[in-house]
Amino acid sequence: MEKIIILGSGPNRIGQGVEFDYACVHCVWSLQEEGYQAIMVNCNPETVSTDYDTSDKLFFEPIVLEDVLNIVEKEKPFGVVVQFGGQTPLKLAKPLEKLKIPILGTSPESIDIAEDRERFRDLIIKLGLKQPESATAKSKEEAIKVAESLGYPVLVRPSYVLGGRAMRLVYDTSELLKYIEEAVTVTEDKPILVDKFLDGSIEVDVDCVCDGEDVLVGAVMEHIEEAGIHSGDSATCIPHYTLSDEIVEEIKEQSRKLAKALNTVGLINIQYAVKDGEIYVIEANPRASRTVPFVSKAIGYPLAKIASKVMIGKKLREIVPEVFQIKEKHPASDFLPKDFPFYAVKEVVFPWNRFPEVDPLLGPEMKSTGEVMGIDRDFGLAFWKSQAAAGQILPTSGNVFISVADKDKPHIESIAKELLKLGFRIYATSGTHKFLKEKGIESVLVNKLSEERPNIVDRIKNKEISLIINTPSGKRERSDAYYIRRAAVSTKTPYFTTIRGAAAAVMAIKSYKEKDLDVLALQDMRGI
Repeated sequence: MEKIIILGSGPNRIGQGVEFDYACVHCVWSLQEEGYQAIMVNCNPETVSTDYDTSDKLFFEPIVLEDVLNIVEKEKPFGVVVQFGGQTPLKLAKPLEKLKIPILGTSPESIDIAEDRERFRDLIIKLGLKQPESATAKSKEEAIKVAESLGYPVLVRPSYVLGGRAMRLVYDTSELLKYIEEAVTVTEDKPILVDKFLDGSIEVDVDCVCDGEDVLVGAVMEHIEEAGIHSGDSATCIPHYTLSDEIVEEIKEQSRKLAKALNTVGLINIQYAVKDGEIYVIEANPRASRTVPFVSKAIGYPLAKIASKVMIGKKLREIVPEVFQIKEKHPASDFLPKDFPFYAVKEVVFPWNRFPEVDPLLGPEMKSTGEVMGIDRDFGLAFWKSQAAAGQILPTSGNVFISVADKDKPHIESIAKELLKLGFRIYATSGTHKFLKEKGIESVLVNKLSEERPNIVDRIKNKEISLIINTPSGKRERSDAYYIRRAAVSTKTPYFTTIRGAAAAVMAIKSYKEKDLDVLALQDMRGI
């Protein structure tokens, strides 16, 4: 019996989701179905892939080149799978290939094109697609020059990172210098990437499976938070709820182009930003992504199992022939018919209560430790269920505290008006209170932390506030906003730090108050 080695994701930690373990286990099952002996290499005792009865053989070893080579030498496999364990095994693709060890699925050369910013930018230009302006800096001085030419805010990060680690959104030169001193070393061998940040854009994730000829889009997922929040930390929705069908169809077309251009065999995840009707490619990951379990459950097809069969030479038309027979496909997925009536919302779970000093603020570096899902025919109810599953029950009455950054004030007007219609009372600190008053929206002025008591933190701790909408100003020092967010965590008060998240919450509360909440088994979705 031929052997195949599957490399897992190594020790799980914050920023490295257990979703990769899901993909590895599905790969094991799929290969066993096809008559292969599946050998698992992983080193986390808390995962299903390291259960003694999951794979045919388990090597409890670190995911490093030396250990993997020892296992390959002993087992002499038909091939090695690197695309289901996230970034950790993906880094081994090139070194393994140099030693003439067969890599199943997408070639190490294609992986390198997607991972290398310069090579990927060249591919995007060749395909006629758009990307946010960006550049690579190999020194502190070069980083400052690049950031100033692109214009702040910019997104800075090291090359080859997992979970957005050491990635940061910086608003001025002093913040950039602080980032370089604290977080990264910038050298010729270790450049940093500087991207123009598309403020106010909508981020989109796409998971595809490709056999080298056909590309099937598993799902186009619209992020509920604005771009700039790591995709592993953002709530996402299948299908889209604010984007047009035309934009989503174009995103699907661009995804097929990219998957084919990268000669993908297996899974690929592509991230986009949509701003003012224009589509920008952020990045492509030729591997399983954190969204694979969510997409698989939402569409009713196990993408990791399908991709595993593709990697050993089977074709999509052979594995899922019924998908190719769907006459009118859903705009958001090639696996669903056009009239599929459900919304699926993924929400993430955070460990804020375990880290009392950490600012519970979403950003480009991943901080979540798990995820949940809500499904319903109504987007608002699907979002409400996702919040409840994550331990955040949205209120139906009470006081809402609103304090938003100046750039977000024009967008808070409609949210505040809807909250008043729903019977809530609004509390606001001076700047937001003044803005709402100018717009004819009634609110109660509440003291800031630095002003006399009772201040807003006192009111949150006294359980006088039912919901908090507090967007960051961009500065990272411990401000009033930090203590407000920490008070929200300690009192389990629902809070939102983005305008789109707050808008989705208001839609959810409205739907929950106006419609009946019913529970539907995931297995029943496709039969209705």
